[in-house]
Amino acid sequence: MRGPDRRTEGLFSYVSCETRVPAGHPLRSILPVADAALMSLSCEFQQLYALNGRPSIAPEKLLRALLLQAFYSVRSERQLMEQLDYNLLFRWFVGLGVDDRVWDVTVFTKNRDRLLEGEVAAKFLRAVLAQPKVEALLSDEHFSVDGTLIQAWASMKSFRPKDGSGEPPAPGRNGERDFHGERRTNDTHASTNRPRGQAGAQGEGQGGQAVVHGPCADGEPPRAARRRPGQRGHRHGEA
Repeated sequence: MRGPDRRTEGLFSYVSCETRVPAGHPLRSILPVADAALMSLSCEFQQLYALNGRPSIAPEKLLRALLLQAFYSVRSERQLMEQLDYNLLFRWFVGLGVDDRVWDVTVFTKNRDRLLEGEVAAKFLRAVLAQPKVEALLSDEHFSVDGTLIQAWASMKSFRPKDGSGEPPAPGRNGERDFHGERRTNDTHASTNRPRGQAGAQGEGQGGQAVVHGPCADGEPPRAARRRPGQRGHRHGEA
């Protein structure tokens, strides 16, 4: 017997987000590690907020949402909020119930900037790396990163002359900037929004891009290097 193509929506739902997530999903292993790191930063969070007033977005939920944005390469906060609205996996990981309202994009970005200005995001990553489960997976010999993500988060337009000269980009979120005939090197230019970002190229005759290198033994990032022509993928210690 053929089943009817009927859309059915119950008035009440008795299934939680938890039961919808597969038992072997990778996020189930990541969530306890993230929660342990967030718990260790509770005092840091308390110093960023006033004792009275309207409650803000919980910093724990905000940082979990930023983890999802990085894991799944969500290109903007607006798309991230859309995913949180209908994606039960995202809701479960962040800590939102099925009926909880998703935050406004502007409110989310303002609260995110507060954490970034307080360097809480960097402390959160350090706390994650300090977890025993994560520390056992780390190595001082090399590391690999996704260069496409770094290129998206560190634009070449942010590289300005260190002496303060040069024309600023046009107004707007992604203002135009004419670099024709201008020579930019890591000795004369630096990124205004990514201090550790350096200019690099994937090969001869290809356009430059912003890259971020891993720390050396002394904690200082190494110099940007050029890839050999035709080389693909990631080099150790290079984005």
